[in-house]
Amino acid sequence: MQRHTLTPRPHWQQTVEQQGLTFHTPEADPSVPNARPYWDESTCYEFTSAEVDRLEAAGNELQEMCLAAAQNVIDNQRYDELEIPAEAVPMIEWAWNEEPPALYGRFDILWNGQGAPKLLEYNADTPTSLLEAAVIQWYWLKDVYPNADQFNSLHEKLIAKWKDLDSYLAKPVYFASTDYPEDLLTVAYLRDTAEQAGLPTSQLLMEEIGWNDPRQCFVDLAPEENQIESIFKLYPWETMLEEAFAAQGLRTYKDMRWIEPIWKMLLSNKGILPVLWELYPNHELLLESHFVTGSSNWQPAPGWVRKPLHSREGSNIVITSLEGKQISTDGPYDNRLQIDQRLGPATVFPDGPNPGRWPVLGLWMIDQECCGMGIREDAGPITGNLSSFVPHFFR
Repeated sequence: MQRHTLTPRPHWQQTVEQQGLTFHTPEADPSVPNARPYWDESTCYEFTSAEVDRLEAAGNELQEMCLAAAQNVIDNQRYDELEIPAEAVPMIEWAWNEEPPALYGRFDILWNGQGAPKLLEYNADTPTSLLEAAVIQWYWLKDVYPNADQFNSLHEKLIAKWKDLDSYLAKPVYFASTDYPEDLLTVAYLRDTAEQAGLPTSQLLMEEIGWNDPRQCFVDLAPEENQIESIFKLYPWETMLEEAFAAQGLRTYKDMRWIEPIWKMLLSNKGILPVLWELYPNHELLLESHFVTGSSNWQPAPGWVRKPLHSREGSNIVITSLEGKQISTDGPYDNRLQIDQRLGPATVFPDGPNPGRWPVLGLWMIDQECCGMGIREDAGPITGNLSSFVPHFFR
């Protein structure tokens, strides 16, 4: 695994915009020194084919381990430990036993090519940066390294999966998200792959989903209020369960086709990390993790990272170095239960005269199979909303 410095392609902004990536350069933030564009092709990572094989195997093994951990939570009724509301449990267990299809997920991995890859967390419910990983970096590869390869069969696997789902899904398939550029882009891309698979689709915002009380069903914006029977929602299950219509959603769950299914909230929860460590102690792919008991105000010990069970974009993270120095982020998840995860090995790569860069490897799972990778990097060890996406290749 090597990090290279490159000269970006001429007019790269227009190129990636034509390919669908419209938020490639966030507005300048004076509080962020040496800020990079979100899509950063001034650098890239090179892997060997053996390293890619190792990462692919790690993703597949972690998927099996996570499914076993979810089964452990269900068998031992550990929902309170994962801060899952009791009213959601019957539908989680029903969906788990019925095995409705799941589409995708992303493991976030710490690795610099040395030792074993280490799992940071599993974005199993609402992962983004999919268009960048599946499409934008693929076209970059064809322009910059046309004779190299890339760990990336995401586009083909997504279309194949939608074709498999054709007989399961009622039509049209609705795609919903919040009114946020990254979410809208991810949903638009997934909708496009579904349409390439031959499925009729429709798109709307989560706030535009209506409820028809006489018919007891969710409906769209049409004057006739068409019933929504199949929906891909880029919206966290734990947030949905806090909404005003959560009870209706749970009551009608069996009447709809939800992607992702509700049992995914077991895996997108950072509480799955201590469960994994209990089931697979000292496993080479894991970092030691434990539930925080007692007062959550206790500071994590040196060499540990504290995370809320539910958080996104690097919010509310506290890292305590081996020397006792702390790095922390703010956010809206300060009232959640927490875990402590052992600090992983430093994976910082040199960046010329600038501070080093810390990559996090996102291993993409489509239909339970590891089939692609996207890399985010930052000037620090916490990957946040403005961390850059950088492409990769292997020979």
